[in-house]
Amino acid sequence: MQNINEYIEHTNLKPTLNYDDMDRLVAEALQYNFAGICVPPYWVKKVRRDLGKAPVQLVTVVGFPLGYNRAEVKMQEIESALKEGANELDIVVNLTAIKSKAYPWIKQEMSWFSKVIHEHEAMMKVILETAYLNEQEIIETTKVCVDAGVDFMKTSTGFAPEGATVEHVQLLHEITPDTVGVKASGGIRSYEKALAMIKAGAERIGTSSGVKIMEEVLANS
Repeated sequence: MQNINEYIEHTNLKPTLNYDDMDRLVAEALQYNFAGICVPPYWVKKVRRDLGKAPVQLVTVVGFPLGYNRAEVKMQEIESALKEGANELDIVVNLTAIKSKAYPWIKQEMSWFSKVIHEHEAMMKVILETAYLNEQEIIETTKVCVDAGVDFMKTSTGFAPEGATVEHVQLLHEITPDTVGVKASGGIRSYEKALAMIKAGAERIGTSSGVKIMEEVLANS
C-alpha cells in the first residue's frame, strides 16, 4: 500500500519528550508527508509555527490520558489548542461516566465541545479507550458521540494495557455512519498491523512508529 502515509498521524505523546524530539517529529512528518502530527498541548504553538503552511494536520489531545477531567476543564484545553493553531482535537471520553451509564451527560458534553470545535472549522475525535470497555459500552458511547456531531471515533490513548485491535476497529466501522471516521491507535508498530487496521475500516492510524512503517513499505517496494 504505497499511500499508507496518507493514513498516518505521526505521534509523540511521551512524558519525557524535548525540543529535539519535537523537531525530529516535525521533520519526519514533512519528509514522509504524513496526514497529521499528534503532539501534547504544550507543544502545539511551536509545532504550528514549524509546520507553516505544510498540508499536515496538527493534532493534539484533550483530557489526556485519563479522561475524567471536568467538562469545563476540557473546554479550556480545547479553546487553548484552537487558539494556538490545532486543526484536530482528540478528546478522551469520561470513562467513569460510561461506567455509570451517564450517556445523556456524555452526549451533552460532547455536543458542547462539537459546537465550539466546528465553529473553528476544526475536527473532533473521541478517544474511547476500548481496553476498558465492553462491546455494549462501546456501542452506546459511540451512538451518543455520533449524535453529538463527532468526526472520528478513536480506539485508544496508547497508555492503557491494550491498544487498538482489529475487532474493535471493525466494530466501530460497523456502528458509525459514513460521515464518521475511525482512528486506530495504540500499539501499531508495524506495516502489517497498520494495514490490518486499515482493512478493518480505519481511516487514520495514530502511531509513534510512522517512520518504521514507511521504511518497511520502501524496503518492500
